[in-house]
Amino acid sequence: MSRYIYINNLTKKLDMPARVQYADEFMSKLRGLMFRPRLEPDFGLLLVGDKDSRLDSSIHMFFVSFDLAVFWINSDMQIVDKVIAKSWKPAYFPKADAKYTLEIHPNRFNDYEIGDKVEFVNA
Repeated sequence: MSRYIYINNLTKKLDMPARVQYADEFMSKLRGLMFRPRLEPDFGLLLVGDKDSRLDSSIHMFFVSFDLAVFWINSDMQIVDKVIAKSWKPAYFPKADAKYTLEIHPNRFNDYEIGDKVEFVNA
């Protein structure tokens, strides 16, 4: 069963916080956003790790046919890195340890900045 949450930015007010699928199960994290024909502007995915780690929060873009805005969030709920991930690129690693990887539409890249504090709220 899919669970959706909002990612509120506590540092700066957003008119519409990102609404994303909360992916904390193995299969939902494994599939990620692969094989989708496109990403809707109001959809995204939050990959949930077990601990803060650069390696465990890394992503690949194989079989993802569109670019993504990717944000890494640590267990203190702070954005530690962000990037526009290009389709089919082998791998992206955050610059600092992170527990969560937020993947959303690239148009939302400026919604969150490195150092921003965020909170998760059930949708």
